[in-house]
Amino acid sequence: MFRSRSKDEQAAPSQPGEDLTKLTRDPQAPKGRPTPKRSEAQTGRRSLSKPPANRKEAAKRAREARRTDLAKQREALATGDERYLPLRDRGQLRRYTRDFIDSRWHIAEFFLPIALIILVMSIMPSLAAKNLSLVLWMGVIIMIIFDSVLTARRLKKALRERFPDESLKGTTGYGLMRTLQMRRMRLPKPQVARGEAPRR
Repeated sequence: MFRSRSKDEQAAPSQPGEDLTKLTRDPQAPKGRPTPKRSEAQTGRRSLSKPPANRKEAAKRAREARRTDLAKQREALATGDERYLPLRDRGQLRRYTRDFIDSRWHIAEFFLPIALIILVMSIMPSLAAKNLSLVLWMGVIIMIIFDSVLTARRLKKALRERFPDESLKGTTGYGLMRTLQMRRMRLPKPQVARGEAPRR
C-alpha cells in the first residue's frame, strides 16, 4: 500500500529514455520517404507562412508574385517553355503555327524596312522619286496580300493534316500576324531555322 517514492521516481525516467533510443535513427539508414523537390518544399513553406497582417503587406506579396510570374513569362518567351507562356501562345496548335511561319521566308516580314524606304522617297523633292515610291508601295501591298493568301492556305492544310480533330479557329490569323514581324523581333522567339521542318 505504501510504496517507496524514490523507487517510483527512478522507474519513471527510464521509460522516456527507452522511447528516445527507439526514435533515434541511424544516419546511414534510409528515411522511408522520398526527398521532396525544391518547388514542392517552397510551396509547402508558402502554404504554412502566416497570412498578411494588413492590406499593405498583402499588396506587397501580390506585387512580388506578379513580378515573379512576369520574369518567368519573359524567360519562356525567349526559350519557348510552354508552362509559362501567355495563354494566346500555349498549346500544340500555336507551337506548330509558329514553327510553320518561322521555317519560311515571308514578304510581310520586310514590310517595316520597305515602308521606311518608301517614306524617305516620298518626302524627296524629286517628282520621279515620289512616283516611284507610290508604285513601290502598291507593289509591296499586292505582294504581301498574295503571299499571305498562299501562306494561309498552306498553313490550314498542314494544320488539318496534323490536327484533324481540333478546332483551327484563330490559328491562321495568329500565324499571319507573326509574318508581319521581323524574325529577330518575334515573341516567342523562333525555335526552328529557316528551311527546317516544324517540331513534332
